[in-house]
Amino acid sequence: MASQPPANQLPLFYNGLAPLSSQLHPTHGLKPRGDLGFTRGTHAIPVTVDEFPLVQRNYPIVFGVGDNPAPLALVGLQEGENLYLGADDQWEANAYVPAFVRRYPFMLARLTPESTELSLCFDDTAGIVVENEGEKLFAGTEPTDTTKAILQFCEQFEQAVMRTRSFMEELAKLDLLMDGEVTIQRDGLSQPAVYRGFRMVDEQKLQNLRGDQARKMVQSGMMGLIYAHLFSLSLISPLFERQFLAAQAQGSLMPA
Repeated sequence: MASQPPANQLPLFYNGLAPLSSQLHPTHGLKPRGDLGFTRGTHAIPVTVDEFPLVQRNYPIVFGVGDNPAPLALVGLQEGENLYLGADDQWEANAYVPAFVRRYPFMLARLTPESTELSLCFDDTAGIVVENEGEKLFAGTEPTDTTKAILQFCEQFEQAVMRTRSFMEELAKLDLLMDGEVTIQRDGLSQPAVYRGFRMVDEQKLQNLRGDQARKMVQSGMMGLIYAHLFSLSLISPLFERQFLAAQAQGSLMPA
């Protein structure tokens, strides 16, 4: 149910990556983003711990599988289905849009494996960084306020990613993650729907932590993040209902 791209591939949504510079893009500008159609083919979007308080209001937060699992906001329960994106490619009004989505097509990346610095790059297939259109990105050799704001957002995002990695490392150290499974029985379905392929915090292990470990987690704010994740799991049932109704509208059957 929850998946994330292999480490040797470009991140989710990105089909290309080019460094942004005044030499290569002296007259380029940023066109307004008309829609979020690029998110249609995903059901799980990476989120940072900084976003947990907002994400938990709208989406279940689960953890991916693999060697380096990341927190994921579920926007659907089936591969390739974003239930929060309308037919007009607009995100559902009043629902939180994850920073991973808002960052696109920009990101900070190392230009070479040996590089120690991150450079501002963009997906040059996105079609919103274009020559002689939109808000200018450079004035001569200097970045404009638009570019400075993009860079600041990407820097803040990377800092949140580092905090998220520390959170995940601590979860692994305490061995608090377990394979998740959700079974949903709905009237009208002959068989319950069962969802697997994600990880979640093991509440039994959490309750059995030593007092000093639990106290440290409360003081660091980690305990609050864990409970944001656990509370958000109650949103899987409403997400299933949303999927069921979408399937009905399309005249298809839900998987058992």
